[in-house]
Amino acid sequence: MKITTIFTCVFVFTTVFVNAQSISEHTLGLRLGDSDGFGAEISYQKSIGRYNRAEFNLGIRNSREFNAFKLAGVYQWVHNLDGGFNWYYGVGGGVGSVDFEPIPSGEDNDGIFVFVAGNLGIEYDFDIPLLISLDIRPEIGLLGFDGFDNDFLFDIALGLRYQF
Repeated sequence: MKITTIFTCVFVFTTVFVNAQSISEHTLGLRLGDSDGFGAEISYQKSIGRYNRAEFNLGIRNSREFNAFKLAGVYQWVHNLDGGFNWYYGVGGGVGSVDFEPIPSGEDNDGIFVFVAGNLGIEYDFDIPLLISLDIRPEIGLLGFDGFDNDFLFDIALGLRYQF
């Protein structure tokens, strides 16, 4: 039983790494979308090794309850599915500033926040220097202020990036 388990683990890890393809050295583009309003981010990706990369996003989020400006960074692991299709996952976090819509009590809940994030997505690498992706990035507030601390935000977006 132990030999079968070890053999299965080695086979799975080998298959994952053999099927992975190298990723672009740099990408620059936009990440558009949000689950509760609209968000737009300038997105930059930098490869770190053959199957990993760092992604940095700077942008705005406009929702029904607040407007935010944020900087996010995610470390990603990239795996090839077939041809130009890849899937990826990652972890990271960021900081931002939020401005809540006026509330009836007159309290001012605006301020700075810190969050952690996960990332899961799929992308297609065209033969031309274009990368298109669809991903989800759930975010959980760690530090902040009343009304935003420990909030859970579910961010879904379409990415269009130029590869160089």
